[in-house]
Amino acid sequence: MKNTKKTQNNSLLSSGHRACAGCGQIIAARLVADALGSQTIIANATGCLEVTTTPYPESSWGMPWIHSLFENAPAVASGIKAALDYKLKVKHQTSNVKVVAQGGDGSTFDIGLGLLSGMWERNENIIYICYDNEGYMNTGAQASGSTPWATNTTTTPSGNGSEIDAIGSHLFKKDMIAIALAHNLKYVAQTTIGYPLDIIAKIKKAQEINGPSYIQILVPCIPGWKIESNQTIKLAKLAAQTGLYPIIEYINGKLTNSLKIKQPQTLVEEYLKQQGRFNHLFKNETNKKQIDFIQQIANENIKKYNL
Repeated sequence: MKNTKKTQNNSLLSSGHRACAGCGQIIAARLVADALGSQTIIANATGCLEVTTTPYPESSWGMPWIHSLFENAPAVASGIKAALDYKLKVKHQTSNVKVVAQGGDGSTFDIGLGLLSGMWERNENIIYICYDNEGYMNTGAQASGSTPWATNTTTTPSGNGSEIDAIGSHLFKKDMIAIALAHNLKYVAQTTIGYPLDIIAKIKKAQEINGPSYIQILVPCIPGWKIESNQTIKLAKLAAQTGLYPIIEYINGKLTNSLKIKQPQTLVEEYLKQQGRFNHLFKNETNKKQIDFIQQIANENIKKYNL
C-alpha cells in the first residue's frame, strides 16, 4: 500500500479509460477515488465502471482494486476487511486502510442487494458507493430497480396507445436510501455529479465514520439518457433543483443536511424535456399526464426532506 501513488495526471483514476465523453459516472468515480486517497482498497461490481476502466491487462486505477462478479462486491469487500482485521488482531499490524465497495444501480438496487444487506447487517466498517445512472447502461439501457417512472428503456419501451405500457416504465424507483436507513447505517447520503464539492465532502465524512456508510450519486449516462456529452452536469443539477433527486444526508438515522431548492421552483418538465428517454411524454395527452404525476413525486420529496 505504501508504494501506491497517483498517476501522472495527479489523479488516482487516470485518463485513457473507455468511458464515453461526458460520462457522469467516470467523473464521479474520479472525484471519489481522489477523495478516498491511496490508502484504500476498492471492490468493484460488474458494470460500466469496471468495463471501461479495467480492460485486461490494463487498469486506470492508481490504488488496489478488485472485481469478481456482478453481485458480490459487498462480499468481496467483507473478505478484505476480515483479512485486515485479522492482521490487526492476531499479528498486531496496525493499518489505516479503508475498504470500499462500489457499483452501479443494477448491482446495488437489484442483483447484489442481498449481499449488500448482509454486509450492512454485520455492521462492517465499509463504505458502499452507488453510481446511479438509472438503468443497466452497460448492456443496452434496460430498466433497473432505479429506473424512474415513465422512462423509455429497451425493456420498458414507450408506445402510442392508451394502455399503461405506452408510458414506458410504470414501476416506481426503488428507495435505496430508505433501505439503507432500515439497516441502521451510521451514515447515509445522496448527491449528484452536479455538485462535485458535495461528493468530496460526503466521502470525507464517510471516512470518519466507524461503521457502514452508504453514498448514492446520480450520474447521467450519455447514450442511456439520450443526451449530449455537454449536458451531464446541467441535468444532474436540475435533478436536484426540481426535487426529483434530493441532496440529503443522514447521520445515525437523523436527517442532518439537505440542499434547499432555489425559488421559484424549477418544474420537472424542464428536466424531462432535455432527455431523449422522456421524449414520448410530450407527444400525446395520455403521456403528458405523466409529467404532472412526476411533478407530484418531486413535490412530495420537497415536503419529505424539507427542501
